[in-house]
This record gives sequence, C-alpha cells and structure tokens, in this order.
Amino acid sequence: MGERSDHPQGPGAAAESGAQEIEATVVLGIRITDWEQLRRAARAAVEELDFAGIDPEGQREALLREVSEDPNAALGALLHPDRLVAAIPGVEAIGGTLEIAVTDDFAPDFAELFPLDLDEEEGGGTGDWTLTPRTACLIHTQLITLADAAYDDLDEHEDDPVTDEEEADWAVLGRLPQRTWQMHHSWRRAFARAFDDLADDLALGEWPLPRNLAEELALRLALVDARELLGAQPQAVADMMGELPVDLYDYDWDGCADELFGVYGPDEGDPELDATERTDVLLAATHPEGWFLTYEDAEERDPTRGYRR
Repeated sequence: MGERSDHPQGPGAAAESGAQEIEATVVLGIRITDWEQLRRAARAAVEELDFAGIDPEGQREALLREVSEDPNAALGALLHPDRLVAAIPGVEAIGGTLEIAVTDDFAPDFAELFPLDLDEEEGGGTGDWTLTPRTACLIHTQLITLADAAYDDLDEHEDDPVTDEEEADWAVLGRLPQRTWQMHHSWRRAFARAFDDLADDLALGEWPLPRNLAEELALRLALVDARELLGAQPQAVADMMGELPVDLYDYDWDGCADELFGVYGPDEGDPELDATERTDVLLAATHPEGWFLTYEDAEERDPTRGYRR
C-alpha cells in the first residue's frame, strides 16, 4: 500500500487546493554584457518553437534573422511569458504580454568602475595619472551623444555625399576628413558603431583604447566635445557628475591624449613624431575602407556584435 499524500493529484486538483488564477507583473532592469551569448541563446530558443499557419519555416527564418540582429528581439524570444512559465513546476500560462523598452536612465557606476584608490599594479593609473570617474563619465557621455548623432546623420542622409554647401547639415559625418564625405551607408554605420564600441569599453570599466584608425578619430572627436562642453557649460557638467568623487586629474585632456592614444597601433615611422602625429600620417596614407582594420597588437572586437540601429 502506497504512502498517503496530502497533495491533490489529477484533474480538478487545482480547484480542490484553492489555487487561483494570478496576474503577476515583473519589471526587470537588464544590461546586455555579452551580445554573442545572448544571440546564440535566442537562436536556440527560436529553433525550439513550433510555427503554424502559412510557411512555418519562412516564419522561423524571419524570426531567426530578427533575433540575430536586434538585442531587443533576442530578449523577447527568451523572456516570452510562455517560456518563462514553462520553467516553473505546477503552473501553466493562461495568457500574457511582453513589453521591452530601452531606457535612457541606466548609467554605469563610474565610481565603482574607475576607483581612485588603486595603484598601478592593481589596475589603476600609469604612474600618477589615472582615468578618473568624472573624466570617464564625461567621455562616455560624449561618445554616446556622438554615436546618436552619427546614426541620425545616417537616417537623414543615407548615402548622400557631404558637400561644402551642406556640411553644417551633418551633425558628425561632416566633421570627418573630406575624403570620407562620399563613403557609403555601411561605412558610415560602422563609424557610428566606433563611438559605441569605445563607450562600451568605459561601461565595462576599461580604458577606451582605440583599436583601429576609425576609433582613433572617434575618440578624438569625443575628447574635443568633452573639453568644449566643460568650458561652455560647467554647471551642466557638474550636475551630470552628481556625487562622483572629485580628483586632481579630473578632465586632464592632455593626460588623456598621452595615455589613451598610442597604446595600440604602429610604432614605426619618424621617431620625432608623437603617437597623434604618427596616426595622422597613417590616416592620410590609408583609404577610409582600411580604417576599421584592427591593429596587430590589439584584440579584435566581436564581429557579430551588431549595431545599435
């Protein structure tokens, strides 16, 4: 004779146990730290789905393309209510919707990412100099702003060439060397992503060390804009910093130029030239299509990382 169970079993068990239909609201704040892992997981989830109706395989292929290109779509595939509830024993999904929105409220904790009390051996500065939380925050803000503006240029102008007469109509791409003014849509999109790549470095607590010529130019623009914003709107910058700690090396733009440029990249050429001057020579000698080639001594960025837009 089997042991007695106090848990009801079989049809009608939920009613006998007093179970109710429950509406649960879950609000999650999520930061994507590894797009490639997220992409693989989303594709695996889509492969497990059953599609019905007209052309189910066509539906699957369309969704696979979507989750491979859009982080929001990838999250949607993994966070679907049916999928989440299926992992919980003793319940079943009776409905639900999923809404995903990109928030502008998230900001990296630069005080934690760039602590001021580390020495060089612990990952702090080189010698006495360090990238301070306030400097990192301001550079990050300008990189994100420039990326947004570059994508806006792309949305508005697409493949239209920049001209002398309309240079002022371009927020970012008109500021690049004239030899880039007729570059195609894909090149411009890749340059917009260069700002995001450097901003991502900062958001992970890493110095934004340019890994190719495009990133060299992108970081230069960010440093120029950061310096100008600090000079024109010091109170706005102070408000932006909030309670981030103050340090002697805050907004040391000369130090940024000395420490962030030239870590990777060519060291051949005229020994009388500094890192910036050597890069200028290389920019002039290299076709813009070659500006995204990773320096030999730098780690290549994930080729499947996608684009923000």
